Amino acid sequence: MEFKEAVKIALQSLWANKLRSILTLLGVVIGVASVIAVVTLVNGANTYVTTKFASYGADVFTVSKMPQIITSSEDYERYQRRKNVLYSDFVYVKENCKRCVGIGAQQASTGTIVRGTQSVTDTQIRGYTWQMPQLQNLNIEQGRGFTEADEEHASHVAIIGTDIQDHLFAGVDPLGQELRVDGTPYTIIGITEKQGSTFGQSQDNFVGVPLTAYQRNYGTQKTLTIYIKAGSAGPILDDAADEVRVLMRSQRHDLPGAPDSFELDTNNTLVGFFSTITKSFGAVAGGIALISLVVGGIVIMNIMLVSVTERTREIGIRKALGARPKDILMQFLIESGTMALVGGAFGVLGGIIVAQVITIVAGFPSTVAFWSVLAGLFMATSTGIFFGVYPARKAAQLDPIVALRAD
Repeated sequence: MEFKEAVKIALQSLWANKLRSILTLLGVVIGVASVIAVVTLVNGANTYVTTKFASYGADVFTVSKMPQIITSSEDYERYQRRKNVLYSDFVYVKENCKRCVGIGAQQASTGTIVRGTQSVTDTQIRGYTWQMPQLQNLNIEQGRGFTEADEEHASHVAIIGTDIQDHLFAGVDPLGQELRVDGTPYTIIGITEKQGSTFGQSQDNFVGVPLTAYQRNYGTQKTLTIYIKAGSAGPILDDAADEVRVLMRSQRHDLPGAPDSFELDTNNTLVGFFSTITKSFGAVAGGIALISLVVGGIVIMNIMLVSVTERTREIGIRKALGARPKDILMQFLIESGTMALVGGAFGVLGGIIVAQVITIVAGFPSTVAFWSVLAGLFMATSTGIFFGVYPARKAAQLDPIVALRAD
């Protein structure tokens, strides 16, 4: 009953002084909301990126001129000086790799897609070898994908993303229809399933054509990316990667002891790098949120000191009726903890709402982690109890006679 009564008194105190309660708990609410929002967004980004890379398969790795992640301008300039990865490199690896279960290549640029009087700009134009859609797990929802014959004959056929279908072929079956890719006509043979967006950027605004046809329009000397499927992750992937590295060095005449003139990336490398970045971001944001919690705790301590002063006579009466110092101490600790817990609950709700708004507006993925909700409530309650210890001890140590004389 003492515990229930203490909680009841705390809630009555919050309700009786609404404006003061809001201002008191504002620091806790902001701190907890910041923690929940950051954790939700970071967790969502990690889950999304891990799922996205995993969709390519843990046994797929790439060979390209430059790594997919560059951390400095000096590295970028150094990578730019490398020789381009050419179609001849792809053919050499394809013909000689014994451990490669599947191999494909891709080039890409941005251009304009036209159908009649309608057009779509800033569309990604992808040049694919016939195996590439399968290597990227790009499922064909309608029609068909590319064949070896399409690649060998540089056929003017195309597969399109759902954005192209929605913008240029609304209410019309796109299969068999013609569109112009930077002025060159192609016949649509397939439509891919919807991919969604990555950090607000649509993955469905693209047109894929056979790589050989792509190179007739955009040239054969531009760099491309080679995708290799090893068949299994772990040692088998490592063996395949070593074989491809040897073949690429031989084809590109890299000198013994010299660094590779190309980059070999695996999904685990990219996921690990991204996780490191998000953890660092989360740590910095968490530190800022912790400052908000400390400020909120100081405000709670200040208000609890005011409460002790206001209720000095009440404390004297309770002691005169037999309340022990530990009873007074417990009452005020429960009150400060309850106040902070209420603030934490609003903070959790606010953090989730903020994360969802960011997801809706910017397309940034978010995933609510149950542990983060519990952690937020625990942090808020702990802050209230920690900063409530001094006021509670002050109340518990009051002399009952002096307290009864207080006005």
